[in-house]
Amino acid sequence: MIKNGKVPHTYVIVFTIILFAAMLTWIIPPGKYVKTVKEIEGKKETVMTFYYKDQLPAEAAAQFESEPQTWHVFAALFKGFVKQSGIIIFTLMIGGAFWIMNTSKAIDVGIFDFLKFTKRLEHNRIIRKLGVDNIIMVMIMTLFSFFGAVFGMSEETIAFTIILIPLAISMGYDSIVGVGLVYVAAHLGFSGAILNPFTIGIAQGLADIPLFSGIEYRIFSWVIINLVGFTIILRYAHKVKKHPEKSLMYHEDAYWRKFQHSEADKMSYYTPRSSWYVYGFISLVLIVFAYFYPDTTMKLGNSEFHSPAIPVLAFVFVVAGFLSLRVSVHYFILLQLAYTVIFLIVGVMGYGWYVMEIATLFMALGVASGLSAGKTADDIAKLFLEGVKDILSAAIVIGLAGGIIVTLEAGGVIDTILYGLSAAMMNFGDIASVGVMYMIQTVINIAIPSGSAKAAITMPIMAPFSDLIGVSRQATVMAFQFGDGFTNMITPTSGVLIAVLGVARIPYEKWVKWVWPLVAILIVLGFLLLIPTVTMKLNGF
Repeated sequence: MIKNGKVPHTYVIVFTIILFAAMLTWIIPPGKYVKTVKEIEGKKETVMTFYYKDQLPAEAAAQFESEPQTWHVFAALFKGFVKQSGIIIFTLMIGGAFWIMNTSKAIDVGIFDFLKFTKRLEHNRIIRKLGVDNIIMVMIMTLFSFFGAVFGMSEETIAFTIILIPLAISMGYDSIVGVGLVYVAAHLGFSGAILNPFTIGIAQGLADIPLFSGIEYRIFSWVIINLVGFTIILRYAHKVKKHPEKSLMYHEDAYWRKFQHSEADKMSYYTPRSSWYVYGFISLVLIVFAYFYPDTTMKLGNSEFHSPAIPVLAFVFVVAGFLSLRVSVHYFILLQLAYTVIFLIVGVMGYGWYVMEIATLFMALGVASGLSAGKTADDIAKLFLEGVKDILSAAIVIGLAGGIIVTLEAGGVIDTILYGLSAAMMNFGDIASVGVMYMIQTVINIAIPSGSAKAAITMPIMAPFSDLIGVSRQATVMAFQFGDGFTNMITPTSGVLIAVLGVARIPYEKWVKWVWPLVAILIVLGFLLLIPTVTMKLNGF
């Protein structure tokens, strides 16, 4: 596959994995886990029981279809696009919207002002000793890691990638550092989840233990994971800044560097009449929303709190929008971007938004920023198409990667793989057993990147089994938690990862070259953090 030392195209790599998945459907016998009701100690409980295809109960057999995959690999490409359609459309809409906004040069102005601000901070002796860039990057990564740990930020990182990469490039780093600040940081938090309802919440519920119990040790683990992950990212960032040519993306990042404007301070500042119309319309919309939604119930893990978020945001926008337009339309567009991010957080935490609502929000940002900059409707449409064209290759990779899961599902081998791996846990000690559980979850994450889906399949099996071998169910949940998180940063079956790399214009093979040592270190760290769960008396374990 590698000829003359040249790494194949990403499309070739993904299709090769699809072919390998198809080969597995000929080697591994199909099977399925079925929910059955059994009497355990006088009580009826629902358990997951595995059956090979020819042993399935009649009702389950009628609903189970599987066959070894041959020509189906080409159909898998089509089905992969269908399966990942939500993320594909999300990526295209985000790309088109940001292309519109970028033509206003508002991002350039914002980055330039930010860099001027950081230079002023260097006059402070303490900050200068710690390193202004270090402080900024740690603050950004901590924020995204917190979001990943609390509400499972994942798909949302696609949009933030487009914002953070230009900032990283302008600070003297590369696109890998930009992705590290947002995507890797969010998934460090996702792995060390504290209150994530989509992983911890579901897993603990299925394991029949109190929701979000054992939080003290999970917070400790989150801190340790962040310390290790942040350190590795910062070390690479320092190497790139000192020797830019050592960046894995030195040549590819020419795409991002061409958008830099060293003369941003000489840019023409203006406020067209159309921006005042946009200001008035958005203000009116926010006021109406504030009237109908005076109170927002924000959900943070398993807790809730009420907040007048929308009325407060509406008031601040009316004031800040007026002041920004008095200076330049660039600052008004940056305000729109800030409000898009804020409403994303409010929408996710308060109203259960997902990719459709988030894509809609950013599409509105693109149109509003275009109109604010004085663009006509035709101009905005043309710019949107240019942005879609620019991001199209990333969308195609997302669809191709979806074909891997489609192939394994069509062959009916995913549950068989799970069953075979779970059998490896028999007759081991506590540390070895929790380690095997962890490795099983890590391997399964390659085939089932969805944390909630994996929890639904594995926890009804792992939780009762942990009782039999004397391992606490809380330790089993943590094995799931770590196994679900770390490999998300490298597996090609993760639509979010492929989308982020596409937006960042980072070839998958170069990403693997950079990230595999980090993932390997984190996997080892995860095992070390699991040892105290079976050797020490921890609260909630």
